[in-house]
Amino acid sequence: QVQLVESGGGLVQAGGSLRLSCAASGRTFGSYYAMGWFRQAPGKERDFVAAISWGGGSTDYADSVKGRFTISRDNAKNTVYLQMNSLEPEDTAVYYCAARTGTGYYIKGTDYTYWGQGTQVTVSS
Repeated sequence: QVQLVESGGGLVQAGGSLRLSCAASGRTFGSYYAMGWFRQAPGKERDFVAAISWGGGSTDYADSVKGRFTISRDNAKNTVYLQMNSLEPEDTAVYYCAARTGTGYYIKGTDYTYWGQGTQVTVSS
């Protein structure tokens, strides 16, 4: 089992920045895990935001966040990050971290095995 704990959410004004973190624990040692970030706004489905491969060499982003968000990871710390710049009110959502075994990257929620509890991001206009 793998446990994921997100942090770093909060309230920020439009144009501001936040950095989300997702710490993984449990059966991570010696395993290869692809990681991703998803978000869910009130009344909407959970959407893909960003994904990163095990080695960090491959990433992918939703069109709505390209150029503003950056996903990265520190495998020594079992942590994945989401740097969010130029935030917009439309970015308001609960952000979830996800993980699955594998060395590639994955953009569908159904591809992931483990999920965190989510962290709220609210962007005011």
